[in-house]
Amino acid sequence: MKIFCIGRNYVNHAKELKNPVPKKPLVFSKFPTSLLKDNQAFYYPDFSEDIHHELELVLKVCKNGKKVQPQFAKDYYNEIALGIDFTCRDIQSKLKEKGHSWEIAKAFDNSAPISEFIALDSLADKNNIHFNLKKNGADVQIGYSKDMIFDFDYLICYISQYFTLQKGDLIFTGTPEGVGPVAIGDKLEGFIEGKELLNFDIK
Repeated sequence: MKIFCIGRNYVNHAKELKNPVPKKPLVFSKFPTSLLKDNQAFYYPDFSEDIHHELELVLKVCKNGKKVQPQFAKDYYNEIALGIDFTCRDIQSKLKEKGHSWEIAKAFDNSAPISEFIALDSLADKNNIHFNLKKNGADVQIGYSKDMIFDFDYLICYISQYFTLQKGDLIFTGTPEGVGPVAIGDKLEGFIEGKELLNFDIK
């Protein structure tokens, strides 16, 4: 299983971090050991002092494909989940200054909490999915999939030009504005169209 992640896929998020808006998808990876399932608690690691939440819609690839063409892209996913791309912002900033890759800041163990998957067909409008994150009961991130710079189909086509997609691969599709720090004692709750899918503690 491969875990693809897309950076800066919402204009306002790119602007809030003072990053340029990309003209092509910014692709990076996490590892299977990054996944944190079943709403287990996230234990704050000792190597960072500034970890941020980044809520994302996550696609699960449902069949193998290479160089997928746009008219067939929808055939490669039919389920969606919520995920959080935990980011060590302090470490990432230092890596970016040196032009180094982000794995230590992005792909560390348990850096990708993920919910159960639900069928896309169960959603009222799968072309404009509403999702949000609450921290300690207050909304901190609110997103709509229509605001993505690169939509689901485009991401399937783009990624598959470089990497063979395999059944079970995951695509974290980018985070909307509102990212911010988490602290020990926080509770995070994530929703798709009002349905709670994430609910876990920071310890």
